[in-house]
Amino acid sequence: MHWLQIYDPLGNAFLSTLVATLPVVVLLGSIALLKIEIHYSALMGLAVALGVALFAYGMPVKLTAAAALYGAAYGLFPIGWIILNLIFLYQLTVHSGLFTILRSSLATLAPDPRVQVILVAFSFGAFFEGAAGFGTPVAVTAAILIQLGFKPLAASGLSLIANTAPVAFGALGTPVIALSGVTGIDIHKLSQMIGRQLPFFSLIVPFWVVWAFAGFRGMLGVWPAALVAGVSFAIPQFLVSNYHGPWLVDIVASICSMAALTVLLQFWRPKKGWKPSESMEINGADQPVYSRREITRAWVPWILLSVLVFLWGTPQMKDGLNTVSAPEFQVANLHKVIVRTAPVVPAPTAEKPTKPEEAVFKLNWLSATGSGILISAILGGFIMGCSLRELIRIYIETLVRVRYSLITIAAMLALGYVTKYSGTDATMGLALAKTGVLYPFFGTLLGWLGVALTGSDTASNVLFGSLQKITAEQTGISPILMAAANSSGGVMGKMVDAQSIVVASTATNWYGHEGAILRYVFFHSIALACLVGILVYLQAYVSPFTKMVVP
Repeated sequence: MHWLQIYDPLGNAFLSTLVATLPVVVLLGSIALLKIEIHYSALMGLAVALGVALFAYGMPVKLTAAAALYGAAYGLFPIGWIILNLIFLYQLTVHSGLFTILRSSLATLAPDPRVQVILVAFSFGAFFEGAAGFGTPVAVTAAILIQLGFKPLAASGLSLIANTAPVAFGALGTPVIALSGVTGIDIHKLSQMIGRQLPFFSLIVPFWVVWAFAGFRGMLGVWPAALVAGVSFAIPQFLVSNYHGPWLVDIVASICSMAALTVLLQFWRPKKGWKPSESMEINGADQPVYSRREITRAWVPWILLSVLVFLWGTPQMKDGLNTVSAPEFQVANLHKVIVRTAPVVPAPTAEKPTKPEEAVFKLNWLSATGSGILISAILGGFIMGCSLRELIRIYIETLVRVRYSLITIAAMLALGYVTKYSGTDATMGLALAKTGVLYPFFGTLLGWLGVALTGSDTASNVLFGSLQKITAEQTGISPILMAAANSSGGVMGKMVDAQSIVVASTATNWYGHEGAILRYVFFHSIALACLVGILVYLQAYVSPFTKMVVP
């Protein structure tokens, strides 16, 4: 028995769209305006999403409950699993005193906090985005920034702003792989097209994130560092995405960016005289001097983390571990029950009937990125001299610390899955798609909306990739351009999705202030998404930008 999605349940497109947006309005409004704690806001948004699905869209109770449980399970694993184990590693380094040494070594390499933002939040964060994704870069960089002296708001917000340009190629190209799967467009063509959009923003973001922190004049004081970090990231990003594929784009580009910035700092330092604003505390003015051996020891857990996360992300390692243990569970009352209808998917034909939506929960506990992080934390803990009893005690303390974060993420993903399977996401998407000649601009914002709702560029591509292709073909625009725009525009929504904000607040021990973080980053998210939309519009209609479109 199949249940067909309906995208205008009220018989009026405008009213249906208003109803579809209610869960998002309740969620974001309660966080940013009413300043309700985010786990309560997420539960409120979920309750509204359930109500809309049941009473407005007529989704059967069993399907609605199954979708919510499926989303909550996915929120806990693999996403919550990553956060829990990453915070566990961080707590171990704090417990051993090594994080203080790490902070001191970074402060010595880049004593100016504006350069620290570029090096840590942009360049270093991009490596973790390329290797793991799913909140890992924000958690790592926010934790490092706060130890460097940044206040929680600045550490959280700047990490979120910096984690944008690399996202489309995150987790070894997973978003592009998923986009190719749902659209049927060649993966190399999609990689090439995204690689002709995001390098512009890889150049901009290092300047932008410093401007958000230090103001325009403060940004001008470190323009050589921003330029070197941006150029050394953007050029490899373009070359690898266009001549190799999506898999190693962020890894190569981030290593080039970190190396180039490190070399620059051997010959250039910002002029003295700039003073940080109230957005930062200088709590390390008199940094103690550590030996090279102590500094090396402080970096070992993070080097170990980087190596294992990268290895865990390679297809060979994932396939090998999945052969050992990767059970899959078809979600009862949901798997292959729901059918998307036109125009979100092509109208079915005898040759190509519409396939029901799958709902398979993969408990690949061994190959999951979080498991690689856990192993690196345990090995790092023993290297730091922790006993097994201490490891267990700190892990339990970490679990207690992140309990509300896990509740929030579970509720957020439950909300996202209910909107996906009920069809409310498609109602919002269709509203943006009906914009005529402005579709390239608003289609890009559709990608932004998808990530803002789901917290994942991969999920946004799965939700709206097919819609982008169909609408582009109907309007005479390149399907490759608009499918790529969904991913490129989506990266700017990464700042404002609740999942990323919770990760940042947890990493900085600032849980309960998510509304302040959302207000901090919201303008930057909208502004950068609009700039991506303008670029895509130019690529659609205006020469010489049209020559950049992959045929």
